[in-house]
Amino acid sequence: MTLPRRARRPRALAAALLVLLALGGALTASEHGVPRAVGEPVTVWLTTTDDKGGRHVVRGLEKQRPFVFREGTGGPGVRLGVDEHSRFQPFTGGGASFTDSAAWLLNSSGALPRATREKVMRRLFSPEDGIGLSFLRNPMGASDLARYPYSYDDLPEGKSDPDLSGFSLRHDLADVVPLTRQALRLNPELTVMASPWSAPGWMKDSGKLRGGWLNARYYGTYARYFVKYLRGYRDQGIPVRYVTVQNEPTCCAGYPSMSWSGTSLHYFTKEELLPRLKAAGLSTKVLAHDWNWNTYQKYGAPTVDDPEVRRHPNFGGVAWHGYGSGIDRQQRTHSRYPGLPAFGTEHSGGDWVEDQQSADMHDIIDYSRNWARSVTKWSLALDQDQGPHSGGCGVCTGLVTVHHGDGQPGRVEYTVEFYTMGHLTKFVRPGARRIASTASEAVPNVAWRNPDGSKALIAYNESRRPRTITLDWGGAHATYTLPGRTSATFTWSGAQGAAPPALGEQERRGGTGALAPRPAARRQRRAAGRRAQSVGSTPARSSP
Repeated sequence: MTLPRRARRPRALAAALLVLLALGGALTASEHGVPRAVGEPVTVWLTTTDDKGGRHVVRGLEKQRPFVFREGTGGPGVRLGVDEHSRFQPFTGGGASFTDSAAWLLNSSGALPRATREKVMRRLFSPEDGIGLSFLRNPMGASDLARYPYSYDDLPEGKSDPDLSGFSLRHDLADVVPLTRQALRLNPELTVMASPWSAPGWMKDSGKLRGGWLNARYYGTYARYFVKYLRGYRDQGIPVRYVTVQNEPTCCAGYPSMSWSGTSLHYFTKEELLPRLKAAGLSTKVLAHDWNWNTYQKYGAPTVDDPEVRRHPNFGGVAWHGYGSGIDRQQRTHSRYPGLPAFGTEHSGGDWVEDQQSADMHDIIDYSRNWARSVTKWSLALDQDQGPHSGGCGVCTGLVTVHHGDGQPGRVEYTVEFYTMGHLTKFVRPGARRIASTASEAVPNVAWRNPDGSKALIAYNESRRPRTITLDWGGAHATYTLPGRTSATFTWSGAQGAAPPALGEQERRGGTGALAPRPAARRQRRAAGRRAQSVGSTPARSSP
């Protein structure tokens, strides 16, 4: 029935009002994936140090009162735009290593009662009860941070075992394996990789674990040694997703180590290790290099530049250490091979670091801004004397300090490195994607979008004075005053919608525009410390 004109108008207005109300409800329903920015709550977690060395934590990952995004863009202070539609590399994980020293201290040393050990493991690996470490790079045999040198097939001098009949993981079954399994139970998203410091001594021209070169006649045997290790760990319920051929090739003679040339690394990777992994049906991927930016051209490039290697299903990318100057090498390598995954696989804390909090935060931000899918410290734990160690680094620090033999049984201290790594791993889950954010010298930062759509912006105020910052996202803004000498992670959910913030073209393309320059003197001191150290060589202390 056709209604008269006057009768139709109120009903038409009522229908239009219902449509508008429905649209308004949809625009605030972020759970349905529809944009909502205004009114979206932001939670911030802070870590603050109060000493020159950036080690004395006075506030560690403390949750602050939420605040909200408000209508419109712009605001006071440093403006940091976030654009979740510009997405870059995925996040694999962040963490450290179960060195022999760390695993022994936490497990069988007797330093910790069982209840204390369980608490420490939860704080390290549980995403709910701790910082959710999601990446382990375990030594494949002894490193410098071990009680003594060992491999998985040690023999008396003059003996050999080309059939590897004496291969055994017995050493790792005491501490490293059970703790790694527990870490996987606490965080099933954990990625495990392995890096060798040395082949068994009988495979080398030196006949010893410390120093020397792998004999060419044992290249095939050493590749089978990798296969045995990977199968052994798989049988223990630990899938090892990545391996490297060598930790820091040619460094150093004072602890288990082995020398290679770039040519020999390339040959062994291409002709021995990759074919053996494929033939064994293993999905483990090989990462090239596993050393500093400034040694890449000599040791990493010969492998990476081979297109047959890059196409191999068991090749996984390039691994970087942060001790040598020149992080721009990561960016240049990515520009040459955009599809090549990059991983940050080691950068220890230690006494030589001028400001540990600053170094850690710049590493997390700079590595991520330069395409790294992981950020990895060195040993998870050391004792109050920064050991045990077998040569090498006697001034390294871990994420936790376990007191042993000093009359303080059961005492555990969480270092600033625990908290700085937590700013990444507690809030950025494996599978997250880095998203664009504004480069800032005043407040260095990096942003991620998790698989569930939540966002995490990691930022650092190095100044001793507070800085006001304004987050621009989705056509809305949120303003916050960040205390001095403070690390922060801002988290929020919701959907951005179509309106991107004002970002430079470089940030939108994912470039290094977010690398925050430091004052020249500080850059030079940090670079000097990095050049002097290749863990575990004993690092020189940089001048104050």
